[in-house]
Amino acid sequence: MLLTTTNNVEGRTISTYYGLITGEAIIGANIFKDIFASITDIVGGRSGSYEKSLKDAKNIAVQEMIDAAAALGANAIIAIDLDYETLGKDSGMMMVSASGTAVKLD
Repeated sequence: MLLTTTNNVEGRTISTYYGLITGEAIIGANIFKDIFASITDIVGGRSGSYEKSLKDAKNIAVQEMIDAAAALGANAIIAIDLDYETLGKDSGMMMVSASGTAVKLD
């Protein structure tokens, strides 16, 4: 499956547009991640636990989008957009949403 943020693929022709597809992932931040992130905030640096959680959520959302496109018969997803949000009480959950257009390339 070819994935791109552009609206077309240079040198390829889009023969079929299947339409908008999405994938979402919501993950909760647990107390241990919050404690270590608080320490990182104080002393500086990156929060590896939150970065890993965001990467995992992104991978889940993109894979859901790929699965949806494949189910339609698409061989590419164009115009991909990723959005990140915090949700829930005290913003204790993170959401990643992936969207794009499923297409068939010749």
